[in-house]
Amino acid sequence: MGAETQVWAQLPPMPRERLVAAVAAYESAGLEGIWSSQTFGAPFLPLSAAAAVSERLKLGTGIALAFVRSPLETACNIMDLDLISDGRAVLGLGSSAASLTEGAFGATYGKPLAHMREVIGLVRAIVAKGHTGELGLLEGEYHTLDLRNFRTLSPPVRTAIPIFLPAVFQNACAMAGEITDGLLGHPLWNEQWIANEALPAMKRGLDKAGRPRGAVTLNLQMFVAVNDDRREAIEDARANIAFYSQSPQYLRYFDAIGMGAPARALQERFAVGDIPGMIAACTDEMVESIALVGSKDEVLRRFRARTEYADACTPVIPHYGLAQDKIDFYSAGIADLFYSGGK
Repeated sequence: MGAETQVWAQLPPMPRERLVAAVAAYESAGLEGIWSSQTFGAPFLPLSAAAAVSERLKLGTGIALAFVRSPLETACNIMDLDLISDGRAVLGLGSSAASLTEGAFGATYGKPLAHMREVIGLVRAIVAKGHTGELGLLEGEYHTLDLRNFRTLSPPVRTAIPIFLPAVFQNACAMAGEITDGLLGHPLWNEQWIANEALPAMKRGLDKAGRPRGAVTLNLQMFVAVNDDRREAIEDARANIAFYSQSPQYLRYFDAIGMGAPARALQERFAVGDIPGMIAACTDEMVESIALVGSKDEVLRRFRARTEYADACTPVIPHYGLAQDKIDFYSAGIADLFYSGGK
């Protein structure tokens, strides 16, 4: 892998002792940063804990759900994280699915790209001027914030905090290029989609705003299973690829990369609660196209091809359905390849 490629890791919530050890390992390995995602709880809390036991790592919400809290709360949370970390916070905001936003959280989803654009604008305004008392009444299609009497206790560490947008499809990639600081690529992306769809879409957004390529950091998430037994790696990754592919909203992605038939088959199995059938419907071709599987040399070859135009990467294990010994094995493989000698 190229020495210029930034490497990030994922940090889920965990007990104190494990969190401290993980953060120390990431920092000593020279990683660029860590992401914490909103799976059940919000990502700000584990990142705040990581901030207190680190000095250099960037700390990214990868991702925080954008529509389930007020933009004011999001802005205050990321400013607090930036304060605790002395300017190392990165705000990743994602729309997720309407079923989660509206069903589980009881919040408004709306038109996700328009809604996201509005949230990003409001968060940026609050970070920039929340300490001045100048914000007044901020009105949009989805949010009305009366901030005429609002003022933070002190100026923020930075009046502009980097914002990343995760994406699957082209319009989100274009919006990332137009208005954000970073694009966080979906781990289902393969080389074909990145080259033919994601990169051209991001460039359209950059061109629309008159911004240079360097204005946006492209960070590619990817599933990695380093194993000299390639067949075992494929089998161990299969359940994870199937699980990530079960949403009907991804069908047009799979159609575009020529894998619509198996994607439909596994989604049909998932819809009736047949999890073994869902996993079995995920073909070797799907697994090998999406995940980097095999020996160290093979994974490195695929990695170099996938990240040819990227600035950063976030390698993650295909964790779904794996026993703890396999989780430890594949985690060690990523650490060996990306955190030390491989780099």
